Amino acid sequence: MRLASLFSGGKDSTYATRLATLQGHEVAHLVTMESRREDSWMFHTVNSHLAPLVAEAYSIESVVAETRGEKEAELEDLKAALYRLEIDGVVTGTIATTYQRSRVDGICRDLGLEHISPLWGRDTQGLLLEMLSGGMVIIVTAVAAMGLDESWLGRVLDPEAAEALRDLNERFGVDVCGEGGEMETLVLDAPWFRSRLEVLEARRLWDGVRGSYVGSYIKVKRGNPEQGFGEVSGDRPPNNLGRKALRAYPQSPLRSGKPAAKAAYAFGGPYTVLCRAGESR
Repeated sequence: MRLASLFSGGKDSTYATRLATLQGHEVAHLVTMESRREDSWMFHTVNSHLAPLVAEAYSIESVVAETRGEKEAELEDLKAALYRLEIDGVVTGTIATTYQRSRVDGICRDLGLEHISPLWGRDTQGLLLEMLSGGMVIIVTAVAAMGLDESWLGRVLDPEAAEALRDLNERFGVDVCGEGGEMETLVLDAPWFRSRLEVLEARRLWDGVRGSYVGSYIKVKRGNPEQGFGEVSGDRPPNNLGRKALRAYPQSPLRSGKPAAKAAYAFGGPYTVLCRAGESR
């Protein structure tokens, strides 16, 4: 089947996309919902502006659609985005969250699409180790749970980190994959990527309880030599574009750690801004 994957650039959506392709499906689009709000009921918000760069590394078309970030209304925004795509189904990286799964199920029923969720029901400890042993390079970009302090922000997930997460699971009930919202991640590299990301500059935001690691200057490397740079902070265009920036994302309201007139750029690969929040189908 020809599929679109709901894509945040994090480990779960990235790995679910990979498993869908290994099952023989064609993943034609990586769909990122950009929320006007700092938070969202359905979608990750931290570093969502970097998802098109991860899509570029993956070499799959990035599609970005805006959402109001309001409960239920954001489902209509997602439905409008998927309606515009020529697809047979949708991939999600949900593991155990019935809220997201049931709502994507409903959207797929309305649009006549299949819902593919390769990670559903998996043991999260084994799943994380499978991702790491498979060569994925993953960093933590947000934390919000007992035991996950500021030192976790920007930390690379490796076997030692996985063991620490297992300990936190036993002590505080923290889900190892962050399925309960305990943490968010960003994938910098994987064996199936055609390029890799390098974080040159990031901001750590910490309020004493929760925090985020927001990438502000990202280098995209495809083997050697380097192929391009992207700066996604402030209201300036990318600094020293190695390749053409195809489309800048529309301005969005200022929110914690995210610029008011920001732009997310894909270098070389297709990048489509699909629709704005509240647009009719």
